[in-house]
Amino acid sequence: MNAEQIFTNNRNWIAEKLKVDENYFKTLSIGQNPSFLYIGCSDSRVTAEELMGVGPGEVFVHRNIANMVPNADLSAMSVITYAVTHLEVEHIVVCGHYYCGGVKAAMQSSDLGILNPWLRNIRDVYRLHKAELDSITNEEEKYQRLVELNVQEQCINVIKTSDVQKASKERSISVHGWVFDDHSGKLIDLKIDFDKILHDIMEIYHII
Repeated sequence: MNAEQIFTNNRNWIAEKLKVDENYFKTLSIGQNPSFLYIGCSDSRVTAEELMGVGPGEVFVHRNIANMVPNADLSAMSVITYAVTHLEVEHIVVCGHYYCGGVKAAMQSSDLGILNPWLRNIRDVYRLHKAELDSITNEEEKYQRLVELNVQEQCINVIKTSDVQKASKERSISVHGWVFDDHSGKLIDLKIDFDKILHDIMEIYHII
């Protein structure tokens, strides 16, 4: 595929939308009122709207390598602030996916240059859960479990933010950890028990 094909696709897409609703783009330009903030991986195979089955305006999306929410990442923090404070989303989803290249790279001992600081965040997840992960002898299973644990830790990073803590005092807001299975196409809710995980440590991160 070349760049010109993209513009051809765009023209076809416009025509298809207008065929169904002549006011489609006028309505789209009015504004957005999404219920979900989706934090996912930049992987080209995993697109938020497609796998969730939603349309434009229904989900606010932030993507980066391995669906990370580092505490010092101004991009992720700004997205959370805008989504929670201004858009007033009701749900925040961190969605990882099996066979994630970022997670795979973090499991290997290799110098990847500028990627090293980013992947170190995933290696920190491994360190936190080293006993569990080292007990898994099957490398494929260990890889998949690290994907799940990375989602869990990024959800905790979301919960640590002052924006989410403040919003949870004023209205209903939920954090969800999901994984997309590339092989089956299924979305999996990890059903993470945050109350149990944070029971003894939330006082450390409590701000509001």
